[in-house]
Amino acid sequence: MSGLESRSQNVDLHCHGGAGYYFSDPNPDNVKTAIEFHKSHGTSTLVASLVTEEISVLKEQIQRLLPFSQEKSIAGIHLEGPYLARARCGAHEPSLLKAPKLDEIKSLLDTGQGHISMITIAPELEGAIEAISYLRSQGVIAAIGHSAGNYDDAIRAIDAGAQLVTHFSNGMSKLADGDKTFATALLYESDILLELILDGHHVSDNDVHAIFCHASDRVVFVTDAMAAAGQPDGEYRIGNLDVNVKDGVARLKKNGSLAGSTLTMDLAITNARALGLSDEVIYASSSKNARDLLG
Repeated sequence: MSGLESRSQNVDLHCHGGAGYYFSDPNPDNVKTAIEFHKSHGTSTLVASLVTEEISVLKEQIQRLLPFSQEKSIAGIHLEGPYLARARCGAHEPSLLKAPKLDEIKSLLDTGQGHISMITIAPELEGAIEAISYLRSQGVIAAIGHSAGNYDDAIRAIDAGAQLVTHFSNGMSKLADGDKTFATALLYESDILLELILDGHHVSDNDVHAIFCHASDRVVFVTDAMAAAGQPDGEYRIGNLDVNVKDGVARLKKNGSLAGSTLTMDLAITNARALGLSDEVIYASSSKNARDLLG
């Protein structure tokens, strides 16, 4: 066993499901199946992500996940929405997206009973900076993403306490879009951690190179896996949206946008090794950075 393998406890901060099921599934056996699938494919510590829903539905999903977090089958819950930009909605139902309000966030945290680990917010939305600051004060990871924001929005979010970028280079501007953008602020002008879906589809080779050139100590590998991880190609759904998976790549039927991934952590690490990344960089990206963030 190599030194890397002996100390690695791979952490996936952003995962929606696998083995045919989502973590939002009302059947706890199906949720358990999805958890066990990822834990048999390289993930030691898993945060269960939920997509945008009506707040009442989201609270029901949170309540169903509480036993899994209480027994430590998962390390917490990540709410990827509904506080996202419609222009960068990705695989989230745009009609359900909204600006964050503290009373609503507090009610979600109350429902989570201390088990909501992270919430993703687009920082340009009205009330977002206040929400980010509040989450940080409560020990909840304030992630930023699914954003149509600009350079200044990114800097304001970081100053307010944002700690992580949700799937960097996806649901936001690209590095090729200009010199002073949301993306360039995060990569070149900050020390914020950057989630990376290293599946060969979500981030261009040029951007992967730039990320590891300028921020090799700030990368956090995530799968952003949907139900089709470990399953055959075919038709699936994310929330209320139809998805087609072909050659292992999940895309929305309505517009062809990427809709999560079918990645597992063991494959992400294999891909990292194929890029020639050092054991130290892979260890930081797959384990240490996320573990430090979770505390």
